[in-house]
Amino acid sequence: MRPLLLPILVAVLVALSGCGEGFDTDQMRLCRQAIPPLNPTGAHIEIERATVGPVPRALRLLYRVQLGDGVARHRSIDCLFAAESNGLGRPNLIGIASDGRPMPDASFYFLRRFYLEDRVEPPPDPAALSTEDLPAIPSGLAYGLQQGLSSLPTAAIYGLLAAAYALVYGLTGRIILCFGEFAALGALASVVGVALLLSLPVSTPLTGLVAAFAVAILVAALHGFAMGRFVLRRLERASGQQILIATIGLAIAMSEYLRLAQGPQLRWLPPVFNTPLRLAHAGDFIVTLNPLATVLTLLGLGAMLGLVQLIRRTAYGRAWRAVAQDERTAALFGVDPRAVRDIAIVIACALCGMAGVIVTAIYGGMGFAGGFTLGLKALVAAVLGGIGSVSGAALGGLFIAGFEALWSATLPIEQRDLAVYLLLAIVLIWRPGGFFGDAELTPRQV
Repeated sequence: MRPLLLPILVAVLVALSGCGEGFDTDQMRLCRQAIPPLNPTGAHIEIERATVGPVPRALRLLYRVQLGDGVARHRSIDCLFAAESNGLGRPNLIGIASDGRPMPDASFYFLRRFYLEDRVEPPPDPAALSTEDLPAIPSGLAYGLQQGLSSLPTAAIYGLLAAAYALVYGLTGRIILCFGEFAALGALASVVGVALLLSLPVSTPLTGLVAAFAVAILVAALHGFAMGRFVLRRLERASGQQILIATIGLAIAMSEYLRLAQGPQLRWLPPVFNTPLRLAHAGDFIVTLNPLATVLTLLGLGAMLGLVQLIRRTAYGRAWRAVAQDERTAALFGVDPRAVRDIAIVIACALCGMAGVIVTAIYGGMGFAGGFTLGLKALVAAVLGGIGSVSGAALGGLFIAGFEALWSATLPIEQRDLAVYLLLAIVLIWRPGGFFGDAELTPRQV
């Protein structure tokens, strides 16, 4: 099974590289939303097809209007979007033409200000409603399958951060409370990397994703090296909770550092490869799969699996296990505990940077203060899985993502975070070592 993962991933990426041209689903929706105010009230509007407009960056929608007297007319709308040369924002709608006639500036302003910003439900996309050639499944199964597919990117994000916590905790026995900020750092670095790439003539959506991962991982790893060298190394012999307090202060400092670097506005990446793939239907409900979310989930899960194999099968993994078991004895056999810890910190921060890229690519952006909640939930996942065990922490991240998806599908979503933290309290009472640790609260081998 594992040897087939890389060829499948490469095939998906090659297929996606050919579909980068065109408009994303957000732009399609915004253009459909502008159609109703251009037609009489109560008219039945049916979208026929979408195509490229008469000028660059213009989207044309062909639609049919059915009036109350039975008369049907075929019309068109052209939506012109701005070119974002710096890659730090979403392309804005800057003009509309109805049946080939440009809308006056004043009319366009009032349309955008008082109609498009109200998020009125647009006419449906006929391609999204078509159930031809789709297998029919029970409604409960379809709803559950959609919730599970939607939680896949979250599972990858939590798993990467939880594995980062466990990788360092297994060596030091201390929790680093700034990994969420490292994810926010990776998110901002990915936006800057894409912006730099877009200044080149060879930029494509696929190369943009590659640049985002490369820059985010490199920046997060370099900042992690600085944290290990100038903060953690000076506290490696400290007893008590000095490392915990120091990393809390570092988290606050990094959050302010990101605020100053990012500015007052949130930096967004334009969505790519987000046209949903239809899988099955239950009546009018269609189960869809986001191609980009699938690829990023596979990358995140692949990174977690690679980390587990690194610990189990490599010379560094043997050194990591030796230091985790008994640092002094490992040093007697020629293992440098300080070097092992430094490498672990760099790898953990690189995983956090990768998680930040996934957040940015799926959700568009991540604020400078978004790392706190993300890091806290990942810490819950690491504790549930058995902090100190890399594989257990990664599985804990998958469990938290599934738990959130199940809660959101069946119970009030505003109480979801409270349920996650309550679950942590219950598990600590029932099994302090986590699901994959010891049932007793005693020192255990990692």
